[in-house]
Amino acid sequence: MDIPPTATLIPTGDAWLHADTVIPPRPGGVVVFAHGSGSSRHSPRNRAVAEVLNRAGMATVLADLLTVDEERLDADTREFRFDITLLAERVFGIVDWLRTTPATSALPVGLFGASTGAAAALLAAAARPQTVQAVVSRGGRPDLAGAALSDVRAPTLLLVGELDEVVLRLNEEAQAAMPGVAELRVVPGASHLFAEPGALEQVAGHAAAWFDTHLRKTDHMLR
Repeated sequence: MDIPPTATLIPTGDAWLHADTVIPPRPGGVVVFAHGSGSSRHSPRNRAVAEVLNRAGMATVLADLLTVDEERLDADTREFRFDITLLAERVFGIVDWLRTTPATSALPVGLFGASTGAAAALLAAAARPQTVQAVVSRGGRPDLAGAALSDVRAPTLLLVGELDEVVLRLNEEAQAAMPGVAELRVVPGASHLFAEPGALEQVAGHAAAWFDTHLRKTDHMLR
């Protein structure tokens, strides 16, 4: 049975962020979703992936990386959606909050980034190498993480649609710049939003398998 999300306010360095958290019994890890390009915790695609991860025994945190006022301004100006530094700082804050929260403090942490949120997730992985143990990018822009790619040690899965040719090329270049485990998987027949029948299900399945391998392995090593 699906577990309903719990509405949560997460303190970060400069803002309180609205989030929906789900913690199943005996979770194998916790995955933070980093949205991008004007999206939010209500993203139907990310929520669908989160539900698959929950059924696979992973806790999830879907948080708005912008405050309500910032979202309103961004809707008019797009001022914040490409502010990768700001988005990454908010992800840092969520990761640090997980370490101080009793229900998640002992869980290995993974990051799931979409679009520009993927760059924020990779910056967070580079800045918190002892905490972030795995990253998955869905149709992401890892290239926007810039020089920080060379500092990412967490095993990273890059998922790109076959028809998303420009983003596919950018992901290939980002993969080459990452020194650790970085795997690129192309979803056949899928475009940028993975709206084609069965495409998002493939994304969710790949993500669940990646986190099950890399987060649960870390969890067992810590016992």
